[in-house]
Amino acid sequence: MTEPGMNVADVDFEQLYQGTTPVGRKMPWDLGAPQPEVVALADAGEFTGDVLDIGCGLGDNSAFLASRGLRVTGLDGAPSAIEQARARAAAKGLDIEFAVADATKLEGYEGRFDTVLDSALYHCLSEDERREYLAALTRATRPGARLHLFAFSTEMPDGFPAPYLISEANLRETVGRDWTIEKLEPTRYTTSMTPEELRQSVRAVLNEDGAGLTALDTDAEGRVLVPVWRLTAVRR
Repeated sequence: MTEPGMNVADVDFEQLYQGTTPVGRKMPWDLGAPQPEVVALADAGEFTGDVLDIGCGLGDNSAFLASRGLRVTGLDGAPSAIEQARARAAAKGLDIEFAVADATKLEGYEGRFDTVLDSALYHCLSEDERREYLAALTRATRPGARLHLFAFSTEMPDGFPAPYLISEANLRETVGRDWTIEKLEPTRYTTSMTPEELRQSVRAVLNEDGAGLTALDTDAEGRVLVPVWRLTAVRR
């Protein structure tokens, strides 16, 4: 039920955040600002209570939600990401708890959160890891908690360097085990890269020309938009 993406499932995110890979320091998800889809959810009142930003990366979504007056915890497996997230939040005068954590365990966070944001973590995990991850989220949240999840879909064109591409059936089975799915629909996720920057990245990492990426749309700022699933679910 999960279609393989490019052969980058073994990506070392710590090296990415240190800038020691061929991609350099410009990562496709580092907008230097919140993901527009996350802003839209916040505008709709979809974040309440104690919020977990899981796989928070450099913390821009966490910072945005904290600026809206929410209590936010940002967790990531890469120490360099957490270090930079803390620096970005401090520069904005925001009080956010950032910590290094294994998303498939979340030890020490049992029964703590009312809302979870997964902004493109799920598709970085193997099938077994996804099941462990959802079980960990269930333990870390309170009954009735809401999960907002974005994951690369199987509509991604050939040549995009995605760890895994996710089918609708996979989400319904894995997330639906302990969560009631309220919404599952396709949308587009904003990257930090122009089409040419994305093709250069693909050439650097995969030694391919990235020709299949020309079909991707861009936003008003010329940034590539990629197809993802947008899922909202409630913990039973």
